[in-house]
Amino acid sequence: MAGNLNKVFLMGNLTRDIELKHTPSNNTAVANIGIAVNRKYRVGDENREETTFVDCEAWGRTAEVMQQYLRKGRPVLVEGRLKLDQWQDKDGNNRSKMKVVVENFQFVDSRGDGNQGGAPAAAPAAQQSVPDEEIPF
Repeated sequence: MAGNLNKVFLMGNLTRDIELKHTPSNNTAVANIGIAVNRKYRVGDENREETTFVDCEAWGRTAEVMQQYLRKGRPVLVEGRLKLDQWQDKDGNNRSKMKVVVENFQFVDSRGDGNQGGAPAAAPAAQQSVPDEEIPF
């Protein structure tokens, strides 16, 4: 097989409200996002469930829209790529962390209540794809 492919699709619930910051150099928005992805399975007669927690980041308009409309507990579908961050901690130890860089996302439900981070009731938010630099409404 020729070439490489780095593509991730995850559907889960936000583990916290989205934290939005801006880069100091050019004021680009960047969002830190936590998603919990559940897997249900059976072992013999017993139902089991495991949860995987995934750190994600979004940039630009995608970050702003996600922060504006999504809140802790809200289900979301993200599409992106894996990125490995590497650094040295204050003690000089090499550290690394794998994360997903969000390139697109979709609202999974269309709750319109402001308390849960839903899109405005008049907006057709369910299953809207939001590519970079576009507004979904």
